Amino acid sequence: MTDFLYPFLDAQERDQDALLRDLAASARAKAAESGALRASTLAACADALARAAAEMARRFAAGGRLFCFGNGGSSTDATTLADLFARPPGHVPLPAWSLTADQAILTALGNDVGFELVFARQLIARAAAGDIAVAMSTSGSSADLTAAFREAHARGLFTVGFAGYDGGRFATSPDVDVCFTVASQSVHRIQEAQALLGHRLWQAVHEEPAMRELATGSSAQHPIASPTERSEGER
Repeated sequence: MTDFLYPFLDAQERDQDALLRDLAASARAKAAESGALRASTLAACADALARAAAEMARRFAAGGRLFCFGNGGSSTDATTLADLFARPPGHVPLPAWSLTADQAILTALGNDVGFELVFARQLIARAAAGDIAVAMSTSGSSADLTAAFREAHARGLFTVGFAGYDGGRFATSPDVDVCFTVASQSVHRIQEAQALLGHRLWQAVHEEPAMRELATGSSAQHPIASPTERSEGER
């Protein structure tokens, strides 16, 4: 199962030194590939990062909230991004949640209404116009993510998709306001580049004037309320 990553491991290698050299060379090659992809992705997404950061900062300053979600390894990346916004080092914390964090909600929705709606139904219950939805994916085409974006767009959320390959459905969907595409065929490299993109997005949001005003208290500080604490009139 490892032959596509480390073909030399299955080549009946008997020379320990040669095997270690192959492993070291493989690690160096993958690191170089990852570094080059991350640099090219940041350059290709520079304008999209600026647009997304400006709109997210505007919405945060107005009391908006961030909801992140994804599947598999991307769910972990989405949770990491939500945590970065909610519990940042050296910046004002912002209201952000991962929709994959509650096992009871995920399994209840998956069992009762179908897995395709596990994120869309949560947005129906929690989100409102002025909020932000971020989905992380390697394919950019997962049915539960596209369904969530459809619901988010209809409700007035600002929608940001992270995708790999050619962007998948995210890249052409009218429900996705900004799509960050990592042009790679490797899931590993895609997720590495997306992790950096997420961090740069967080950093860029905090560099926006609206966020600097919020951090210094020159603009009205909004409370970091739970997703269910908005009034019925705001939903």
